Amino acid sequence: MDPKSQRVKLNDGHFIPVLGFGTYAPPEVAKREALEFTPFAIEVGFRHIDCAHAYQNEEEIGQVIRSKIADGTVKREDIFCTSKLWLTSLRPELVRPALEKSLKNLQLDYVDLYIMHYPLALKPGKELYPKDENGKLIFDSVDFCRTWEVLEKCKDAGLTKSIGVSNFNHKQLEKILNKSGLKYKPVCNQVECHPYLNQSKLLDFCKSHEIVLVLLSVSEIPCRVNPNHPVLLEDPVLSAIAQKHKKTAALVALRYQIQRGIVVLAKGNNKKWIKENMQVFDFELTPEDMKAVNDLNRNIRYYDFHL
Repeated sequence: MDPKSQRVKLNDGHFIPVLGFGTYAPPEVAKREALEFTPFAIEVGFRHIDCAHAYQNEEEIGQVIRSKIADGTVKREDIFCTSKLWLTSLRPELVRPALEKSLKNLQLDYVDLYIMHYPLALKPGKELYPKDENGKLIFDSVDFCRTWEVLEKCKDAGLTKSIGVSNFNHKQLEKILNKSGLKYKPVCNQVECHPYLNQSKLLDFCKSHEIVLVLLSVSEIPCRVNPNHPVLLEDPVLSAIAQKHKKTAALVALRYQIQRGIVVLAKGNNKKWIKENMQVFDFELTPEDMKAVNDLNRNIRYYDFHL
């Protein structure tokens, strides 16, 4: 099955590829890995590229996309490019300039999806994580519903085709959905989601409002992974299902999400793994497989994002 044809319809009529390539990497290697692995991802069939201002590699991603368009590998309309509004730019007057900066770095006239990275704000400025003299983060007081109103205007201006959110819980989503004068619902909510944290209640809530859940891969956001938690991909249930299908446990975990209607972002800093992720379309889990994976839920969060 052609992975490029596997898409989900968003509530604004646009379509998002169900498999995306995540571009987050630790800051010290982010630029190098973007230049090394993103071209390969596009070459093997990835068309959904997930970026963010906070990843500090949008210029490099832009170079790659331009080069792949120039050499005829893809056309602009083949690529679904996401960027994200960082916490220091949530004040209404800062939203459009932040998007325009990402567009300049990406060398694009528009992004396909622009996401509010978190439902909280930090003090505006050049620092991604502004801190006081005691090393404490400096927060800003912003009503993210006002931020959303400017995102709606950015969509109307053609700077982004769709707008969404990330790391929102259902109450925060409801705040946007129930605001007076809402013009566009979020098309997606990008969150941590895996067999040990299957987010079934949030998934049901999002589906009831035609909001697509997008899965953050295990390397997708700057955070601290808790070393005390079990290693998901060593789970015996996943391993047994993987052996049955002659696939890896990672592919089983990705396939499980796709069959639930979730868009998945696969991260890879290894060409073998990047190419292997394309095999997620080559098999299907049985209802028994799905139930077994679903039963692994332990409400374990690997991301311990301390703000």
